[in-house]
Amino acid sequence: MVCATGHENNRAGTQLPLVSVVLPVYNGAAYLREAIDSILAQTYSTFELIIINDGSKDDSASIIAQFDDPRIRTFSQANQGLAATLNRGIGLAQGAYIARQDQDDISLPQRLEKQVAFLQAHPEHGMVGSWAGIMVGERGTTRAHRHPADDLSLKFELLFTNPFVHSSMMIRREVFSTVGIYATDASRQPPEDFELWSRVARAYKVANVPEILVTYREVPHSMSRIGPSPFLEHAVAISAENIAFITGRPLDDQDVIDLAALEHCAYHRFSLRMHLPVVSRLLFEAADKLARVSGAESGPVRELARARFDVFRRRYLKYRYGAVAGTVLAFFGKKFKGSMWLS
Repeated sequence: MVCATGHENNRAGTQLPLVSVVLPVYNGAAYLREAIDSILAQTYSTFELIIINDGSKDDSASIIAQFDDPRIRTFSQANQGLAATLNRGIGLAQGAYIARQDQDDISLPQRLEKQVAFLQAHPEHGMVGSWAGIMVGERGTTRAHRHPADDLSLKFELLFTNPFVHSSMMIRREVFSTVGIYATDASRQPPEDFELWSRVARAYKVANVPEILVTYREVPHSMSRIGPSPFLEHAVAISAENIAFITGRPLDDQDVIDLAALEHCAYHRFSLRMHLPVVSRLLFEAADKLARVSGAESGPVRELARARFDVFRRRYLKYRYGAVAGTVLAFFGKKFKGSMWLS
């Protein structure tokens, strides 16, 4: 067990929690009870659970009201959306560490204990997530999100995509004072988590605990799964910002946009002059500069770039020449890799 039990006392002498768990709720009645129970069952018990009902129209409010635990603080508001609700939770938090919990996910019993232990042992890290098992509705699966765990690999991934499970995250409260809170501008979210983690990683080291500490539930009404969504366009924009930041290139550099679009299969964003050897050179330029900024050897991050390039090449050839021709060309391209592909 982690030994720390609190970080300060209030005026009445009551010990404040070290961890504040923020749980936003919007029409979450189906799995909300299980999500709350999973926090209350944690082996690490010095926390507060901040539940914010964001204008739910289902039975979420009555489910929340059935819990009688002094660690729970409940709030209700007219619907404001996820990012604004999370920001309110951050403002209400008393803990030095702020943990996320989603209304339909489950935290395994040792999640908070292991993440608190990590942050206490690694003061240079601003946040830590974990691996996550996957459920589909009520059904368990053998699938899992097993993202990289170390700082350099995660920062390389963040150039392109989000290598963190949102409901697994624990963040130092001081981080928000340094980099800001969740973006509420419609042009910046969703994905509000990818956008925020990108800012955090520029100022702090980041990590994942390489253990399954949460269960992530895939649900049919997930925002990224139905209907028109700005998610893709925003993900390309955030990736382009990250590539531009690490390389020092301008945001409107078309090669930067092409590389970000290739990552997200946003072929409609390709320029007419989009050429694989050009974005390949940019990919390795970003990898080398990331290694330099991180004070690391370039070899490991260039290996990550080579693996990413293999994926990009298949996507590019499929886009240019169709599925069958792309497969054939990718095969021969792999056999005869040369300077025209890898710089």
